[in-house]
Order: sequence, then structure tokens, then C-alpha cells
Amino acid sequence: MTTTNAMRLLTQAGIAYEPLAYAYDESDLSGTHAAAALGLDPDATFKTLVLRGEKAGLFVCCIPVAEEVDPRKAAKAMGEKKAELLHVKELLSATGYIRGGCSPVGMKKRLPTFIDETAQLFERIAVSAGVRGQMLLLAPDELAAYVGASYADLTRVD
Repeated sequence: MTTTNAMRLLTQAGIAYEPLAYAYDESDLSGTHAAAALGLDPDATFKTLVLRGEKAGLFVCCIPVAEEVDPRKAAKAMGEKKAELLHVKELLSATGYIRGGCSPVGMKKRLPTFIDETAQLFERIAVSAGVRGQMLLLAPDELAAYVGASYADLTRVD
């Protein structure tokens, strides 16, 4: 297992986490695959998405891996009227991370961050460690405090 920048930052901040590794499948970079490979509850396994608001620019949403972000709810959390997902081609230059390995911890610039409110239901949640095939298991409140995140209702309801 590689020690990632996200791990180094959390260690420096004194935040407890458990590193987890799994064999990722290049043809399936979904978070549900990661959750299944690690035997984790998909509701407690979170993917990190970057969105662009009309006025405020880029912001981050962490949502359960089996869910879809609701752009209207995300925009509302950010105080925007509209927001859209950042194109995957822009992800690396904007965050320093690639698709399937985007962590809310250690992005190039600190972006406004929102964590789906359901994270508060769990003692620990899993988020990407910053590379494909590695996750971090940690307390949602500690993650939120470290990245300056707010909790919000972010997911689409069918």
C-alpha cells in the first residue's frame, strides 16, 4: 500500500484513519465496486465529485457511492442557482487527482466542500485515499472539520 498525500496530511493533523486497499478494475472505477471489494456498506462509502457553480466556481460534494448527486441540491448548498459536474478532463488540473482516485483531502486548492448529510449516520465512512485502489476509513465529523465541510442533502431522489 502506498502512503498517499491524503494519508500524510491526516497523520500530520492527528486525525485517526484506517487505510484500506483493494484491487481496482480499470473497466469499473465505480465506488460500488470499491465498496464491494472491501466488504463495506455502500451507504457508508463516499465518492468525491467536483462541480462548477455559475458564480462561485468549483466546489466538492462527497456522496454515497450508489447515489447520484442532485445538481440543484448541490447548487443550493453552495448558494448557487445552477451547478454542473466538472468534466473528467478538467479533474486532474483542478484537483491534482484522477477519476476513481479523487479524495476530499489534499486537493491542489482548498475548495468549498459539502458532505451528504447521511454521513452523520455512521461512526466511520470511507473516502478515497487519493489513488485508485485505496480508501480511508475515518469519522465523518473529523473529515468535515479537517476539510472545512458542511453537511447537506445532496443526492437525487427518484
